[in-house]
Amino acid sequence: MKRFLPFILIGAILFIAGGDKVLPDPLGAASAQTRATINNALVGVFPSWKPRTNPNERTEKAIEEAQP
Repeated sequence: MKRFLPFILIGAILFIAGGDKVLPDPLGAASAQTRATINNALVGVFPSWKPRTNPNERTEKAIEEAQP
């Protein structure tokens, strides 16, 4: 089994990377769906960064206090 593991991994990577362009419709659609699922999972792992504080808050307060 160890002998075939590199071939299986390379085949899986090729299937995910470009299977929808090369393979017929049922397999091509599965490849595209697999790639979309992996992309969505990876995007979900890294949430969008939002600062906890407003970096311009001090400046905005100074401007409001300076205005008559």
